[in-house]
Amino acid sequence: MRHGHRDHRHSGDGCGRGIHRMMGMARRGGPFDGPDGGPRGRGERRRMFDGGELRLVLLKLIGEQPRHGYDLIREIETLSGGAYAPSPGVVYPTMTLLLDMGLAEEQASEGPRKLLAITEAGQQHLAERADEVAIAIGRLTALAKVSERTDAAPVRRAMHNLKTALHDCLSREGATRETQLEVARILDEAVGKIERL
Repeated sequence: MRHGHRDHRHSGDGCGRGIHRMMGMARRGGPFDGPDGGPRGRGERRRMFDGGELRLVLLKLIGEQPRHGYDLIREIETLSGGAYAPSPGVVYPTMTLLLDMGLAEEQASEGPRKLLAITEAGQQHLAERADEVAIAIGRLTALAKVSERTDAAPVRRAMHNLKTALHDCLSREGATRETQLEVARILDEAVGKIERL
């Protein structure tokens, strides 16, 4: 019986594949932490929203109450369960566009931050695109559910403990090829049990 590493690429969409994804997220810091604040995965940057969708999301949020740019970023992050936050370099130009389109207006506020409120034209714009708004917001709330399932604190703790134990075992003096094979066997057995959950 070979104790080498098993190839799990043939697995379905069960827990085993989820564990591989989670370990990738742990190494990268999260599924949506690309350099521009957008989603990141497999070495490439992908957008959570296109420009029109983000514009609708921001308009929806300022329709609920006037907001600063920072408030908009934090609210989107909250809606996504902390999995996604648009970058200021995307949000602030979109806020300016909403002003230019007459969909939002600037309100007086304390401090230098720009406070945006929705206009009547903005409310009409939202009403005409209610389905698109619902889909965009739904994407954020769905992401929050995925994040809640895959970013559980006990799993993160266990993964950290596993990493530490592997390092300590394999780096100590006297570790042999047999030790490596036994570690691989234990890990393969654990993966198999997880896949059967």
